[in-house]
Amino acid sequence: ALVPGGVTSEVTSDKIAVFSGKLQMISEFVDDVYIPAIFTVAGAYQDYFTIGSGCGRYLSYGTFPLEDGPSNALDCRRLQPAGLLDSNGTLEGVDISKLTEVVAHSRYTSDCTQHPAMGKTTPAAEKADAYSWLKAPRMAGGPAEVGPLARAMVACASGDGIMRELVEGALSQAGAGAEVLPSVLGRHLARALEAKAVAGAMRGWLGELVPGEPAATEVTIPEQASGVGLTGAPRGALGHWIDITDGKISRYQLVVPTTWNGSPRDEQGVPGPMEQALNGTKIKDPENPFEIVRIIRSFDPCLACSVHLLDARGAVRGVYRIV
Repeated sequence: ALVPGGVTSEVTSDKIAVFSGKLQMISEFVDDVYIPAIFTVAGAYQDYFTIGSGCGRYLSYGTFPLEDGPSNALDCRRLQPAGLLDSNGTLEGVDISKLTEVVAHSRYTSDCTQHPAMGKTTPAAEKADAYSWLKAPRMAGGPAEVGPLARAMVACASGDGIMRELVEGALSQAGAGAEVLPSVLGRHLARALEAKAVAGAMRGWLGELVPGEPAATEVTIPEQASGVGLTGAPRGALGHWIDITDGKISRYQLVVPTTWNGSPRDEQGVPGPMEQALNGTKIKDPENPFEIVRIIRSFDPCLACSVHLLDARGAVRGVYRIV
């Protein structure tokens, strides 16, 4: 199990050997089943390289630090780099001070529009013009897609060798250019290639483990403190903000990947990535709008990251039309 500062399981030679065997099985599955399946689907549904593009801005906190130092140092060397790729192709470092959560169309009181370090979560279920229990995170004033595609886009723009080589090789095999990456199939392809990159890196990390060494660093909870944890989770950029008062948690705010991707419109009326990916989509069969389902699923949303209301009487809470 995970604990602050590490894990509860001690490293042994037997555990390393067992894990090595499982890692080999996973690597073979990725190479022999997962990635080939993506190419098979791409061959049958080439049009999904042209729909579901999203908002055109990509945010990555990076993944797996490769050097010692604060884990939140976004400029440290990582397996996949941190960065904010704008719609004009400009790649910048991540300035977390430019993050804001907007609630113009979220079911929260207006004073909840804050940086998450000062954030509030005060429900307003009947708020006019609100249609989501998700807040609307905005980085440097605009929405941003997070997740495997975002990490791949940032990595390629930064010149990162591992992912750029994998992406360029896969696109060449698919007979497609880089312009098709922002799409339904592009997200699936990025997710599969990332699995290959991580599995390959894990072989090296496994060799660095030393049996008998501590598996956790001792942590003392301070009486007063504020902190932030940023990481590249599987679904995308994940941030936790915490305040401790008198040795206890006094404030805790999260901005999770599905909040980024599934965010509602902001105060300027700008939709989040998933809404933008749906806008303008042509539906072949209105009675079976599977295009919508495939676009949304390409983001791999986590519905547990939102708040839900269930009316046991079956009443309709609202009907919304995507235009």
